[in-house]
Amino acid sequence: MLNLVQKYNVPGPRYTSYPTVPFWDSSTFSVQNWIESLNHPAYKNQPISLYIHLPFCESLCTFCACNKRITKQHSVEQPYIEAVLKEWNMYVSILGENPVIEEIHLGGGTPTFFSANNLKKLIEGIFEKATKAQKYEFSFEGHPNNTTKKQLQTLFDLGFRRVSFGIQDYNTKVQQAIHRLQPFENVKNVTQWAREMGYTSIGHDLIFGLPFQNLEDVKHTIKQTKKLQPDRIAFYSYAHTPWIKGNGQRGFNEADLPPADEKRIQYEEGKIALEEAGYSEIGMDHFAQETDPLLQYQKQGKLHRNFMGYTTTQSKKMIGLGVSSISDSWFGFAQNEKDLKDYYQKIENGQLPVFRGHILTDKDLIIRKHILNLMCNFETSWSEEENDLIDFKDILIGLLEMQADNLVILGKNYVQVTNQGQAFIRNICMAFDLRLKANKPDQRIFSMTI
Repeated sequence: MLNLVQKYNVPGPRYTSYPTVPFWDSSTFSVQNWIESLNHPAYKNQPISLYIHLPFCESLCTFCACNKRITKQHSVEQPYIEAVLKEWNMYVSILGENPVIEEIHLGGGTPTFFSANNLKKLIEGIFEKATKAQKYEFSFEGHPNNTTKKQLQTLFDLGFRRVSFGIQDYNTKVQQAIHRLQPFENVKNVTQWAREMGYTSIGHDLIFGLPFQNLEDVKHTIKQTKKLQPDRIAFYSYAHTPWIKGNGQRGFNEADLPPADEKRIQYEEGKIALEEAGYSEIGMDHFAQETDPLLQYQKQGKLHRNFMGYTTTQSKKMIGLGVSSISDSWFGFAQNEKDLKDYYQKIENGQLPVFRGHILTDKDLIIRKHILNLMCNFETSWSEEENDLIDFKDILIGLLEMQADNLVILGKNYVQVTNQGQAFIRNICMAFDLRLKANKPDQRIFSMTI
């Protein structure tokens, strides 16, 4: 396995979308054709997903790749919520009266930076002009150090039943390096509060490959996590891309990071520990208990993946609100302004705060389907009609070496990922990525695949 790690440890996308953001075609994009894609007849009247980006944090975590604003001034909360609700009202006028919402996710930044009252104002403001789907899933990300009982109860009363807490690692030296000091007791408290209130899905996010982290740290973190029995565990590979994320990831040296072979051992041993604790691996980076719907949906072939990660909802239309958020109409992508001042300026001018996007071609839609199949189900197949538009023979040729390495099983019109190949799913998807092949990007665009 270590030889394979050395062989396939190359920069590559995480495929929360296809095409990936660096290969969006700005020449064919405009806000007008983005709006038109939102009303495409194929999914015009279907329920939507809503991602709301809440960017503020009181301190900087140096492992974090998110768009964030560091401040201790909570006076920023209300103006931001007012801007997000104005943006939502613009989308309501585009989508038509009373859109049905199937999924809401509050991400960040730190959503629990916001007071319980302001979180309530935000969600109630959304539903002044929308209704809940018959089956809905509302979730948010919480920081164990600042999530309060009042925030948990307020969001529970508004229909939230899923919460994920960022843990990363319990070793103090690692926590100091990533500027994320949080004792186990804080995590225990918020987990128990959520469970007592009736949250049905509690997740813990763990990361391997962090600075100063070793195998014993990973095992200890999983051992501690097992005591609290979260329903889901995200077990992410740390993506070290300081040239993209700026000074936030320059708080430690390259030499402080575990090398690729050690990092892979952290994953493999961590996976064994999680499985022994009763968790099953789902797609890439995710584990869940047998009773969790995410695992049941994977077994039924119904798992879906979007910019928010893996989900049980089937909505093909996702609206992203707030600074830097990305929206997906299924036929097009649009990203909001990344700078808060620019975001506010467009909202104030009554404009959608979009600064770039991509309209998918027929080829994009086909490749997207197959990459989603691989990421969610570890297999895909294609029809003769698709063969007329895409050269799948060339894709299969590109996978022959992976077949020789027992990562995939190839057929005339299908690809199946082996158990060993699941760890290399990003590399396998890259063989389908026509835009990646055509552009041959700078190696520094993406994090390493292993």
